[in-house]
Amino acid sequence: MTTRFLDTEQNRRIAYRHSEGASGLTFVWLSGFKSDMMGGKVTELEAWAKDAGHGFLAFDYSGHGQSSGAFEDGTISAWREDSIAAITSLTEGDLILVGSSMGGWMALLSMLALPERVKGMVLIAPAPDFTEKLMWPEFSEAAKSDIMERGQYLRPSDYGEPYAITRALIEDGKTWSILDAPIEFKGPVRILQGMQDPDVPWKHAERLVSAMTSDDLVFHLIKDGDHRLSRQQDIARLKAICAEIASAVDED
Repeated sequence: MTTRFLDTEQNRRIAYRHSEGASGLTFVWLSGFKSDMMGGKVTELEAWAKDAGHGFLAFDYSGHGQSSGAFEDGTISAWREDSIAAITSLTEGDLILVGSSMGGWMALLSMLALPERVKGMVLIAPAPDFTEKLMWPEFSEAAKSDIMERGQYLRPSDYGEPYAITRALIEDGKTWSILDAPIEFKGPVRILQGMQDPDVPWKHAERLVSAMTSDDLVFHLIKDGDHRLSRQQDIARLKAICAEIASAVDED
């Protein structure tokens, strides 16, 4: 599909792809930290949704992909705003949110903001509260000092060049912590998590399972799975689970 652009109230220009479907149900993809809407899981799920007759929306947060802004200026607040702006401006009707890594946090925050529209959720290695509960405890004292005193730390990456972790990101992230209280949601939830994930330990996803109130929640723990879960068997599993969620929502 063609990439288009949405100008938000926060003066950000958000790149997106959107298609409508006959089913009346729209799947919304929420990408991970420093990821964009061109990844293999996204495009494969997009094609699946079209074939299945569902609507589909994917977009890049500000500072990511083709959207405006610098990555180092981003915060959880800003990316939440981008998510809600894209969803409310570009879609109508019932939604199933599919969030990967940080996108899992964005999906949960979007659900809490739009509870009447979100009917189901699929979360892949979900990382709610990652700035406070995953990143910060792993940083060395030198890295923490750089963040607090200099305003940022250049973090090495297994996926490319080092990138900036800012004090604003860390401090703002605390305001959106959700794991320490029940997360109210009654719809079906499916969580896919690799046990070999070095970025989001499976125990973190297990903590989310405990926090969510939905009774229709299934936790798929993949023993040899990594963080990205982008192998063909992982993508096939994702498509099957999305089909399962769509059927569960239709039954309701």
